[in-house]
Amino acid sequence: MLSDDLRANGAAEDVPPKLYERRDVYDQPTTEGLSDRVREILSILGEDPEREGLEKTPERVAKAYQFLTHGYALDPKDILQQALFEEEYDEMILVKDIEIYSLCEHHMLPFFGRAHVAYIPDGKIVGLSKIPRTVEVFARRLQVQERLTQEIRDAIDEVVEPLGTAVVIEAQHLCMMMRGAEKQRSKTTTSSMSGEFEAHRTRDEFMRLIGATH
Repeated sequence: MLSDDLRANGAAEDVPPKLYERRDVYDQPTTEGLSDRVREILSILGEDPEREGLEKTPERVAKAYQFLTHGYALDPKDILQQALFEEEYDEMILVKDIEIYSLCEHHMLPFFGRAHVAYIPDGKIVGLSKIPRTVEVFARRLQVQERLTQEIRDAIDEVVEPLGTAVVIEAQHLCMMMRGAEKQRSKTTTSSMSGEFEAHRTRDEFMRLIGATH
């Protein structure tokens, strides 16, 4: 006999299993406002926003842009402060190959790549998962890669107060690959360093470590 709990969860043969239910939450007025503008853009481009293939596109685009820019609603410093711990560790801590997806503020086209973030603690460490989450918050805004690199470094410097912080981002930009220069294999690398990482020896160690998997 199956227990009541198993039956409730759909384990019995005559009870279908509970299907995955997606629960995305979007601001309805924002969705409606963006949808109206996207519909106008489609018309200006010569398309028929009422045809079958485009009928739901304005709402999809509205929701997509809300997700792609949800970093505006989050405070990266709060995220870092949630997991600060006292620890007498004073060697480099590196989180590398953090995937980033962002939108260039000049053309609102994607750029994507990897971020490498390191810091040298001065009595405090931060939970490792908070570093990728901090990167994600800044990336999910309209950005330029140079500012994104700097903002990540500044947030860690301010909250964790380490002996030094280093951030390197390597990214490909669709505004260069799909239009304009049309250089499909081009990559952009930016860096921002503070404190101990401004010393050549520490900087060189960091660059060697992030290059270990390239």
